[in-house]
Amino acid sequence: MIQRLLIANRGEIAVRIVRTCKRLGIRTAAIYSDADQDALHARLADEAFRVGPAEAAKSYLDAEAIVAAAKRFRADAIHPGYGFLSESTALIHACEKAGILFVGPSAEAIRRMGSKIESKRIAEEAGVPVVPGHYGDQDEATLLEAAKQIAFPLLIKASAGGGGKGMRIVEEAKAFPATLAQVRREAKAAFGDDAVLLERLIRRPRHIEVQIVGDKHGNVIHIFERECSIQRRHQKLIEEAPAAFLPDPVRAALFANAVRLAKAIRYDSLGTIEFIYDTDREEAYFLEMNTRLQVEHPTTELVTGLDLVELQLRIAAGEPLSLGQGDVAVSGWAIEARVNAEAPAFDFRPEIGRIALYDEPRGNGVRVDSGIAAGSEVSPWYDPMLAKVIAHGKDREDARRRLHAALDRYAIAGVATNTAFLADVLAHPNFSEKELTTQYLAETFPEGWQPTVSKRDAIMAAIAYVLTLEEAAVDGATCHGSPWHALGSWRLLDRAGHPGVTDILLLRDDVAEQVKIAGRAGHYRIEEGDAVFDVRATRLSGQRFRLWMEGETFEFRAKVEDLHIYVAAEGRNAAFTLESHLAAEAAASAPKGGGYTLYAPMPGLITEIAIKKGEAVKAGDLLIVMEAMKLVHNLVADQNGVVQAIHCQTNATVPHKAPLIEIGPAEEAGV
Repeated sequence: MIQRLLIANRGEIAVRIVRTCKRLGIRTAAIYSDADQDALHARLADEAFRVGPAEAAKSYLDAEAIVAAAKRFRADAIHPGYGFLSESTALIHACEKAGILFVGPSAEAIRRMGSKIESKRIAEEAGVPVVPGHYGDQDEATLLEAAKQIAFPLLIKASAGGGGKGMRIVEEAKAFPATLAQVRREAKAAFGDDAVLLERLIRRPRHIEVQIVGDKHGNVIHIFERECSIQRRHQKLIEEAPAAFLPDPVRAALFANAVRLAKAIRYDSLGTIEFIYDTDREEAYFLEMNTRLQVEHPTTELVTGLDLVELQLRIAAGEPLSLGQGDVAVSGWAIEARVNAEAPAFDFRPEIGRIALYDEPRGNGVRVDSGIAAGSEVSPWYDPMLAKVIAHGKDREDARRRLHAALDRYAIAGVATNTAFLADVLAHPNFSEKELTTQYLAETFPEGWQPTVSKRDAIMAAIAYVLTLEEAAVDGATCHGSPWHALGSWRLLDRAGHPGVTDILLLRDDVAEQVKIAGRAGHYRIEEGDAVFDVRATRLSGQRFRLWMEGETFEFRAKVEDLHIYVAAEGRNAAFTLESHLAAEAAASAPKGGGYTLYAPMPGLITEIAIKKGEAVKAGDLLIVMEAMKLVHNLVADQNGVVQAIHCQTNATVPHKAPLIEIGPAEEAGV
């Protein structure tokens, strides 16, 4: 068995691998970039080694630096996790040269399955159905002609792609050249290979995958299927095992085809074979093979009781599979939700910042695979996924209820996340009553998803602040960072010694919310707008508070930090800034509608500037193209106007909130 393992990855997958290694008595080493020097995975491993600066290409994708770290650690093996170098033949060859085991399949299997073009040819030769399309010549004229033969709409996909990157729908022929160029740019930037393939677009597909495992002795079995149809931008959000509403003959065919393909390439590790199920034609096609551990592997672990990382490690060490096909069975149901640092209400915009408040749900069949803790920095350099919440139940409805409750209890604040959105996805009747397809989000939220903004959020923030001030007063502490200290406006009692009334002005996303509060020692009268509430509140411990309000009792998490108050409750998180009335009034009286400045929504690389100074633009016009967090972002005009100034240039990296373009009033250009 492997004794010393270097984990060539970061975040939640690195933490998850450490967990198995600790159970097996294997010493671990983590690697980290400059952006991750204080990251959780680097702290939990037995040792940690720096491999480069924040840029992934110069750290987590540097095979030589990783192998050098493994040598320093005297590692027997390297586990690549997923993403980064998990499907890199370069890392495998570097490991072989250094005499270090690679925890994964052979370089030949990775090479053959790494190309979507070649993998489909292999599948066809093995008798596994594939989606009709074009998998050959890369000449633009040939691709256009092939597209016409396939017929629009169709998909253009990066051959070396994965995770939904480098994939675009083309509805009509005239849009083909521009979309092809965009996919090739994305593919080159993300994978270093701009080869593409074309596929017939299946309008209502299901994305179903089969977990397979093979050893170095020729044994191959499947470990059942997972449903991965709930996606945004072709990236999975919620996965489950097994798949619901799937006909038994289709399930059996998927298993047979997966094992047949794995045997055809003599697969010798853990892997996943993905299929597209055409619900209209009731046909399942091979999509691609992931020659690595999958993000959604915990669902399979929970319904089978297997540790897939342990299986990987034992196979890499040369051990034969200790179980046959008849030895594995499904018990119950498991559903996983990916928690991302993103704003679903703003087209899933990635978010960055510091995790100020963090508390995981526990028990009741819930598992959390997380790479963060309080104080963790969410940077623009890597994927926005923070954690996964997985629930196991006796059946699908039981697992759904447990996962929904867990998301409600998951407290993350300081950075916007998608937890409330995920909870709404699970709560919608469509999830329980309908066959899932990749169109689930579009059909369930046709107007887009918007969060429920609760009046309780501001009240909870005010309560947390008041309790913190009261405790500080009892302890003899001062609150010099507070505007109430500077303005002398905070008062628990008036001059006669009776409870006074104090206005607390809170800013959330630049919107002011005013709360008037009177009382003390856990008993308060609160006014918010025209509403008046008598509430009781107490701090339970640390960041946990309990509030009695309108005949209801509920708990929430909150943290008061200088002028900021972070609140998490019922799957929502909110960040407030304490503001003086003078500043708020000045902001409210500022002129509106006279033009605006486009700011960078996150740090990133400017790859295209689509306008020129003096040019008139209309709402929705493309202004800037930037790359950040492994995605290409199109920044468009919010309203009509004229370009007054451009403060950036192509091929330059800009920081978060950097001014990019100034747009003047439309009247100046007669727009």
